[in-house]
Amino acid sequence: MSDTPYAKTLAALDALHAQDPRSVEVAGASVPRELWHAGRMSAWLERLHERPDELMRLAVRGQHLQRWQVPRSDYPEGRVGYLTWRRDQGQRAGETTAGLMREAGFDDAAADAVQRMIRKQGLGRDPGAQAVEDCACLVFLENYFADFSKQIDHDHLIRIVQMTWKKMSPKAHELALGLPMSDEARALVEEALAG
Repeated sequence: MSDTPYAKTLAALDALHAQDPRSVEVAGASVPRELWHAGRMSAWLERLHERPDELMRLAVRGQHLQRWQVPRSDYPEGRVGYLTWRRDQGQRAGETTAGLMREAGFDDAAADAVQRMIRKQGLGRDPGAQAVEDCACLVFLENYFADFSKQIDHDHLIRIVQMTWKKMSPKAHELALGLPMSDEARALVEEALAG
């Protein structure tokens, strides 16, 4: 199993994730933030899909690849700057993941498919692209939403939650509503969904 194209690509992705100089504390140990994030993405995929295929698993695992190398602060403030940064990050992560896949023995069609999933092309139509979006939204709601909600003005935050919700699948909605949240965070989500 460890010498399959899938196993080789997964190991190569995690080796790059492990280079993240930022860290988080998990169960008393310091873990590279991106490696931890990739693990959360994969954990959500297992809850979203009964049998995700290898390509979907690789796309979800590679979605945040080397994101620390081009920080958000390198782009202009505001929505256009954010969307440009996010698009560029998806392009970079997709290209790098596809390259690792080819080196490991995947054909061009498989590498190109994963690249499209990471860029979220075909969102709402392609199950792999939808899985990447759903997992990213769930990781955000689970781990970052509470802190994020303290930094953004109320009306803007409600719009962000509404836009996020529209991009998620019904199964992701179900999982998101089951997340433990502070009373404040839950109230914000409920207000957004009622609007």
